[in-house]
Amino acid sequence: MRKKVYHLGNCDTCKRIIKELGIGEEFEYQNIKVEKITPEQIDEMGAMSGSFEKLFSRVARKYRSMNLKELDLKEADYRQYILDEYTFLKRPVFIIGEQIFIGNSKKNIAAVATALKEE
Repeated sequence: MRKKVYHLGNCDTCKRIIKELGIGEEFEYQNIKVEKITPEQIDEMGAMSGSFEKLFSRVARKYRSMNLKELDLKEADYRQYILDEYTFLKRPVFIIGEQIFIGNSKKNIAAVATALKEE
């Protein structure tokens, strides 16, 4: 079964979640600051989640500094912003088999923990 996590290596929240879930070498780790997300990877995540908007972080500092809130962003825009700037990916993103889990909400992390137990 495929297991992958897209994360930021220096993000304390990502580190805490990975530790809390007790995941280890069975996962492929991709530090998105060091290894940029490829068009194929973002397209796969978009297909799995149903939209690029679900993958897009509105809490990124650049979201405010670039005044993106003022724009009417479309799916292609969300995709391109994530490809151009890693901070726009809502993190962490876990792929477990055919499931995708996006972000650090308690509900999402609980769902990841459940998926790990069910495998």
